[in-house]
Amino acid sequence: MGKKHASEQIAKWIFTVFAIVAIVAVCSITVYMIKIGTPALFEVGVIDLLFGTEWKPTADEPAFGIFYVILTSIFGTAAALLIGVPIGILTAVFLAEIGNKKLVNIVQPAVELLAAVPSVIYGLLGIMILKPVMYQMELAIYKDSPDHQFTGGANFLSAIIVLAIMILPTVINISTSSIRAVQPAIKSASLALGATKIQTIFQVVLPAAKSGIMTAVVLGMGRALGEAMAINLVAGGSVNLPLPFNSVRFLTTAIVGEMSYSSGLHRQVLFTIGLVLFAFILLTNIILTRIIKKGETE
Repeated sequence: MGKKHASEQIAKWIFTVFAIVAIVAVCSITVYMIKIGTPALFEVGVIDLLFGTEWKPTADEPAFGIFYVILTSIFGTAAALLIGVPIGILTAVFLAEIGNKKLVNIVQPAVELLAAVPSVIYGLLGIMILKPVMYQMELAIYKDSPDHQFTGGANFLSAIIVLAIMILPTVINISTSSIRAVQPAIKSASLALGATKIQTIFQVVLPAAKSGIMTAVVLGMGRALGEAMAINLVAGGSVNLPLPFNSVRFLTTAIVGEMSYSSGLHRQVLFTIGLVLFAFILLTNIILTRIIKKGETE
């Protein structure tokens, strides 16, 4: 008993140290981002920076408005979630409740393989497959529009589709695990009361797995918000309103695309964009975590 108690105490201390390291890491990143990202806010001005619509960092009279970039990240992530989350949850239902074992054994490894594919590969596939299709759609829709700036298929819609595909593995894998974790007795009780299998899945199993599914959505949102390389290849890179066939720039791609040649105030503003992105992710995670905890207590 003494050895068992000692090993439990050692394990407890190890886990405590790891938890403290994680907290210190998050706090350190937060302090660093605030320290390095706030000077440009005061130099450019909060209103001009966050709500300005012109981005001309290298002009004789530079402008550093990132309002369109913020809108692009918000609407792009929301649209990707609207597309990817329903597909991911329905696929998880198939894997956990409906599909036969042979088919599940084929689909499950394929989903896991999607999670292992590097993001740049998604971008390259977007260039080779998605951009030509988007360009043909763009030509068909705007063929009589003299004011439209053609993007060659690298536009907001392409970025949304790529992001939606990229979040699928996260949503599917975590949702599948959550659905499988629902106690069989709950499903048996529902079936015994006369509910059909589909009614049991959507009215009993999914609500019981709600906490895990919400976690999958949060992680998928984090993947979409933080993605840079893939959408840098398919979004176009111009600072515009986030309309489907506009060339756009996300918060992440703004940093990736210009950090290598930036200097002075331009470089400071890029760090401020990183601060805005960090604050946005932190805020949405806090809100969604509270929603998850509230759902667990109901």
